[in-house]
Amino acid sequence: MKILAIETSCDETSAAIIEASPKDKKVKLLSNVVSSSLELHSKTGGIIPEVAAREQVKYIIPVIKQALIESNLYPQASNINFQSSTLYRPDIDAIAVTVGPGLIGSLLVGVETAKTLAYLWRKPVIPINHLLGHIYANFISVMVNGKWQMANILFPAISLIVSGGHTDLVLMKKHNDFEWLGGTRDDAAGEAFDKIGRLLNLPYPGGPAIEKLSERGDVNRFTFPRPMFGSKDFDFSFSGLKAAVWREVNKLNKVRFLTGPRVTADICASVQKSIIEVLVKKTLKATKQYKAKSILLGGGVAANNKLRKQFEFKIKNSKLKIQFFAPAKNLCTDNAAMIGAYAAFNYKPQDPKTITANPELYFDNLI
Repeated sequence: MKILAIETSCDETSAAIIEASPKDKKVKLLSNVVSSSLELHSKTGGIIPEVAAREQVKYIIPVIKQALIESNLYPQASNINFQSSTLYRPDIDAIAVTVGPGLIGSLLVGVETAKTLAYLWRKPVIPINHLLGHIYANFISVMVNGKWQMANILFPAISLIVSGGHTDLVLMKKHNDFEWLGGTRDDAAGEAFDKIGRLLNLPYPGGPAIEKLSERGDVNRFTFPRPMFGSKDFDFSFSGLKAAVWREVNKLNKVRFLTGPRVTADICASVQKSIIEVLVKKTLKATKQYKAKSILLGGGVAANNKLRKQFEFKIKNSKLKIQFFAPAKNLCTDNAAMIGAYAAFNYKPQDPKTITANPELYFDNLI
């Protein structure tokens, strides 16, 4: 079974081809092409939805075409018309596309493209929840010694989805059986990184910049709050941390102290420590309560090395007999490979006419 996957929920334009075996459920990644408009958004310090959507309109077809070429599914002959249903119909079984959550303009680019190609090629469409896609980045097989191997993920599993727009804990009882445990009440972890980075005059996105500077910073120089660290629920809140950093920066500016890179590095180290401690504690708490056998990371912040190492350290030094999984770093940020992986494990094709974009799609309407 081969699936063309499309992801356009935010500023990335991505297409991938995955091959899945119905017997062993191995998901082989044949191609994964990503075009990002990050450089444009870096100039404005954040994503401008209209700019993102315009870029996606330009790149959606070239990205899909490249994914097909890299998978040897597109004959590179000059007389082949990509949009023609009579001259070209790829050897795929379905088209998977992100329908939400995300930016409405961006989602529409992917959804309408998927529906159009489905009509031309006479293929069904599989609507995908973007958040669940992040979880399934962990289920993509990797090539080891010339053989495809899938991670041995045991259920139940606790999934931490942590990105610029979301911070959520999800109990995964089995494939296509999820229970939302808690999420952010205000700023997501990645959003906090970005906003604090802006306070410190760091380039966008703030997360990678803060991570890099924190390597040479003193984590004990500043003590920032760990919001909801001891709460009994599984919710998160990072707006208070952002406000605390803002107050500290203003205080340092008044005495002209925020002038050297060392001070900035120390703030970055302390901020990163606060966020990671909250994420790890809440996740391990959920793991114990629900007797999970695996922890799965997903989302852009999952690429943070310190976050991964802290999870590994805490698990190793605890009595918990659990496995820890995190996707390859190129599969943490938005990409179509994870969308295809979720479609492979939850194959529910629909008539293209019934598919619509839903920017507010969340866990109360899991697909």
